[in-house]
Amino acid sequence: MTDTSNDISVGSLNDLQNINNSQRLNILRDAFQAYFKREPTFFVNVPGRVNLIGEHIDYCGYPVLPMAVEQSILLAAAPSDDRILHITNTNERYKSTECAVDAINIKVPENAIPPEWYNYFLCGVKGIYDELPNGKQCGMYVTVSGNIPPAAGLSSSSALVSAATLATSFVNEFSLNKTTLADISAKCERYIGTQGGGMDQAIAFLAVEGCAQYIEWEPLTATSTNLPSNAYFVIANSLTRANKAATSDFNQRVIECRLACRILAKSANLPWRELERFAMLQKRLKCSLADFEAFADRILTQDLYSRDDIIGVLEVDENEFENQLLTPNTKHLEKFKLRQRAMHVIQEALRVAQFREVATKSGNVEDLGKLMRESHFSLNELYECSHENLNRLVDISDRFGVSARLTGAGWGGCIVAICDSLESSSKYINELKEKYFKHSPDYDESDADNVVFVTNPQRGAAIYLNPQ
Repeated sequence: MTDTSNDISVGSLNDLQNINNSQRLNILRDAFQAYFKREPTFFVNVPGRVNLIGEHIDYCGYPVLPMAVEQSILLAAAPSDDRILHITNTNERYKSTECAVDAINIKVPENAIPPEWYNYFLCGVKGIYDELPNGKQCGMYVTVSGNIPPAAGLSSSSALVSAATLATSFVNEFSLNKTTLADISAKCERYIGTQGGGMDQAIAFLAVEGCAQYIEWEPLTATSTNLPSNAYFVIANSLTRANKAATSDFNQRVIECRLACRILAKSANLPWRELERFAMLQKRLKCSLADFEAFADRILTQDLYSRDDIIGVLEVDENEFENQLLTPNTKHLEKFKLRQRAMHVIQEALRVAQFREVATKSGNVEDLGKLMRESHFSLNELYECSHENLNRLVDISDRFGVSARLTGAGWGGCIVAICDSLESSSKYINELKEKYFKHSPDYDESDADNVVFVTNPQRGAAIYLNPQ
């Protein structure tokens, strides 16, 4: 495989066969051939991710520490001459679609109904098309295969957006720069209404096999972080689906953080309209995270802020508040928990720094686990994005002597746990099966390896050429 500096790796089909499940690849290739009556010219593989620590802080400007997992979005593709996007899926539950390259219509979800899967793909396509001169957009034939559990907090939707961005960029000879593609993918997912911070897309493109990535923003950089050799990470799917694009829960937290940041900025006599991210404000204040925490603790004194409270503090009218400071799916909100959200974000940013220091210096698994437990407590109590099933999994883990936390946006999805040996991780997985999964009506024992499993850091997005 070739891997030039910050460019996406381009390999051969043989390379893909060596790292992927051959049965899955054959099913994908056969499905593409059967539907489009032609061979794919290339394949794209984009991994899902697990965030070890640093939840809900990327969109506040703070570093995070994720790693890529083996589960991925794998797609087969070829350019088309008709300037039409032909999009299919190997899973028959996901319907096919077609649309002209100049008539992309991405449906933003309403009434808590999740968007059709291909809308995420269209986000990635549109992200690249928006960078190209009008009339230069090439069409594609695409078949998608995904084995990342959907709505499980492992970044299935963002991996699909990123895969579409990469495939579209390759077909249109635009760019194979990892940082450029990560930036575009993060921005274009907002077409579907999600105000994310870019972590999922960054790790999708910048992941390095064998390492977690310490990802920083403005500019986007990824620094490989070695994990202790005796640290084994287990992912367990609560089997409770959470789609952040289908409700206002995720965007509400984003808005609460932005409002809290602006109130803090105004109290410091700074241009608050320009400052919506805590990290940016902290930089302007030239203070440490610990001092910033004390500042937020002193200023944000209310447990609940009303619209009128915020309008009064910021000295704006109702129109500016609703149309400039809220998103379309948060305009209905009347109450805001600014203090709790701010304290979680700042304290979580401190935990990321501590986790990275422990991982690279002492490598003490028990200390890493303590930080993960603190993270979950904060996500449950201050950010209120956990779920009773996630809490059950964490409680079972705690009683077994294993530290765990929710990973991803929350409201369902997965936990990630840390074990100090392969043997203990195996015993822990059996404990979860006995105490949790065997009592879940949604558990399918034949799919156990995709529901609860040990994982290690995988490589990022890559392209594989199919010799013609």
